[in-house]
Amino acid sequence: MAAEHEPKSEHKIDMKKLKKKMVILVILAFAILCLFFFISAGTIMYWQAWVYIALLFIPMSFLLVYLLKHAPELLVRRMKMKEKEIYQKRIIKISWVFFAAAFIIPGLDVRYGWSQVPLWIIIIADMFVLAGYLMVAVVLIYNKYASRIIEVAKDQKVISTGPYAIIRHPMYTGVIIMYTASPLALGSYWALLPALITPIIIIFRIFNEEKILKRDLEGYTEYTHKVRYRLIPGVW
Repeated sequence: MAAEHEPKSEHKIDMKKLKKKMVILVILAFAILCLFFFISAGTIMYWQAWVYIALLFIPMSFLLVYLLKHAPELLVRRMKMKEKEIYQKRIIKISWVFFAAAFIIPGLDVRYGWSQVPLWIIIIADMFVLAGYLMVAVVLIYNKYASRIIEVAKDQKVISTGPYAIIRHPMYTGVIIMYTASPLALGSYWALLPALITPIIIIFRIFNEEKILKRDLEGYTEYTHKVRYRLIPGVW
């Protein structure tokens, strides 16, 4: 969701409490990924998973430190998980099924030896995962209103600078790059099947999101006329 650089916080943020929540969420995310990868694989000797976790959590640590200092209100918004829009709730429920499958299947693949992904493909996929994550990080730095849910905050304004000058939904582009490359980074061909559903789900989310933004965010319709492409420059 596009917005200006410096939103004003309506309430004073308890930084100590926020930092504690961030630590808990990072630990929880780490634990969930470990459960997905290593229980399904039946072993912790799964080097592709450890590399993948490092690619996510090392830059994540630097990003969180930056956002805690420069945009704590963004982190507060990112912790909102309850969607208000019924259509979006349905999309999220469906997406979780494919998300879980895409991260459980690689471990099963390693356990039963279904795939033999060459090292060079894994390395290239790791590079795409990192590139996608860094793209998401750049969007979070530019867009202080980037909530997890579809909402328009008070005094929010459209921006058309940075990645938003090229495409309307750069965060979704980063997410698609990251998630579609994840199965290969984890050494699995079969996990591509659920992972490749991610772009389709995001497209449906975008159609509904833009409908809401055109309705509730002043200037967004004009912005869509200026920036024609949603996810891929010159394509769509």
